[in-house]
Amino acid sequence: MEGVSYQRFPRVKIRELKDDYVKFELRDTDASIANALRRVMIAEVPTIAIDLVEIEVNSSVLNDEFIAHRLGLIPLTSERAMSMRFSRDCDACDGDGQCEYCSVEFHLRAKCITDQTLDVTSKDLYSSDHTVVPVDFSDSAGYDSSEQKGIIIVKLRRGQELRLRAIARKGIGKDHAKWSPAATVTFMYEPDIHINEDLMETLTLEEKQSWVESSPTKVFDIDPNTQQVVVVDPEAYTYDDEVIKKAIAMGKPGLVDIHAKEDSFIFTVESTGAIKASQLVLNAIEVLKQKLDAVRLSEDTVEADDQFGELGAHMRGG
Repeated sequence: MEGVSYQRFPRVKIRELKDDYVKFELRDTDASIANALRRVMIAEVPTIAIDLVEIEVNSSVLNDEFIAHRLGLIPLTSERAMSMRFSRDCDACDGDGQCEYCSVEFHLRAKCITDQTLDVTSKDLYSSDHTVVPVDFSDSAGYDSSEQKGIIIVKLRRGQELRLRAIARKGIGKDHAKWSPAATVTFMYEPDIHINEDLMETLTLEEKQSWVESSPTKVFDIDPNTQQVVVVDPEAYTYDDEVIKKAIAMGKPGLVDIHAKEDSFIFTVESTGAIKASQLVLNAIEVLKQKLDAVRLSEDTVEADDQFGELGAHMRGG
């Protein structure tokens, strides 16, 4: 019926969770919400990144702009980003970096005094706020401590020096990719696969094997005990239709029925390390709710204008 909306209650089920990776199911919603969540995670969840660099001394082989660009792309721990102010909205400072509400100051001082090449890394950045530091990607298992040096910024030879001051600010990926907290965010429709058992029984074992192998991914297999074709991993299906084409070529159309569940999605989220993957999802939901509230408010304003005409616009200062 036109003009009638139906309230839905989306459900989330976590399948796999790590600090920098989460895989979850989103059910009882549609593609518009799933894609909105994906886009918000990529481009509108705020993080902290270096935005201003003042070079004091640079005698390295890289020019100032190159080093500033590399510093901006170093992910910083951003747990407090949601509570910080955007520098353009901060009324407590003039944007010089001396502000606890909208910025964090970093210093770097490095000089090579030996014949051995000196690696200047993200671990040489000293922060004014212990909660905002370069992300540590070192793995405690299987690596020598000497290899856990952080992200390389520049390499120095004897006599070369680098001294700088950097200001990190809150931002979003829509403004610049350095503020994006997501390395990868993807979702797929959950496939619904049904095998026609009666039709499958008309095939020989060799034909079954040939049909199973026609799938580029390991979706189907043959049970060694019953010799029946079974679905082993439905999510490995890539909607390539190869098994459907193979069934038609074998003269067995309808051997398998595959369609996408339009209200069920499987998300895979990888974080840059700026915030945990689980927090990235929660922050994205919060941002999406704020955007929907803004839309609702604007609709209420339009309704007020329709109801009160010029008086409503005048009351808003229009």
